[in-house]
Amino acid sequence: MAQPNLTKREIVLEIFEKTNFPQKYIRDSVQFTLDSIIAALLQGRNVELRNFGVFELQVRKSRIGRNPNKPEKDVVIPRRAVIKFKSGKELREKLKKFDLSKISKK
Repeated sequence: MAQPNLTKREIVLEIFEKTNFPQKYIRDSVQFTLDSIIAALLQGRNVELRNFGVFELQVRKSRIGRNPNKPEKDVVIPRRAVIKFKSGKELREKLKKFDLSKISKK
């Protein structure tokens, strides 16, 4: 059975349990880290976190799509920015050993 999503709050609590630093400082540090990642991506920069992975900003071209409910009508899907994540070497190695029975189909 799949676990619920990991939240910022859970990250803060896990760091608190391991370090006993004040939760306010941990929460601020986690938020500052996320804010730095967002700012870099919005500047068009990739974010490389060694052994974890790379967040890469990509631009998807405008294209024509179709509404499945009204297939006779074309819809223009505008050009847009998306974030691609490529896992790092260490994470990929751990995923190779991951027990797939721990997750369930949604």
